[in-house]
Amino acid sequence: MWAYVLPGLAYLLGSLSTAVVTSRLLGLPDPRHAGSGNPGATNVLRLGGKKAAIITLIGDVLKGALPVMLARLLGVAPWIEALTAWAALLGHVYPVFFRFHGGKGVATALGVLTAINPVAGAGLLGIWLVVALMFRYSSLAALTAAVAAPFLMAATLRPHIGLFFAMTSAMSLLLLWRHRTNIRNLLAGRETKIGAKAAKAR
Repeated sequence: MWAYVLPGLAYLLGSLSTAVVTSRLLGLPDPRHAGSGNPGATNVLRLGGKKAAIITLIGDVLKGALPVMLARLLGVAPWIEALTAWAALLGHVYPVFFRFHGGKGVATALGVLTAINPVAGAGLLGIWLVVALMFRYSSLAALTAAVAAPFLMAATLRPHIGLFFAMTSAMSLLLLWRHRTNIRNLLAGRETKIGAKAAKAR
């Protein structure tokens, strides 16, 4: 039964767009149609400031972490845990409640991976922070962490390493795909830096 219930619940929770809900509650522009057009914490930071961005970030992380934590608490099979993790990320990226227009998945993926393996999660957060502070590009930090994620997971994981390495690799590929426009902008020197105003965001 859990093989159907948990992934379904995870997808529905992931489909609750923290960025859109937070923006509506705080009277901010819809992040899907303003700034970079991405309903994520970085765009909300540009549009509404630190408070709104922090709320969005925490919400997006929890959307990924809570379903996986529940799966582990219930002691389900590892493949159900991995499927639940994937469902949470897919809900964020393709939310049924918001016409499948979701975010890029970085914070939700961090929540998922931290719940599965806190050591890897801490390492990925550290990688993101170092790259973001050095270069001031949120997208570059996310891309670097995404590439590192499967290998860091494999180096620090508990049993069932093959299953979770494959799951993390697939998640990383999805994150890279969702950042394809950012990759083009980085290569062309057009990417918006952290702290830039919404009018300059792409």
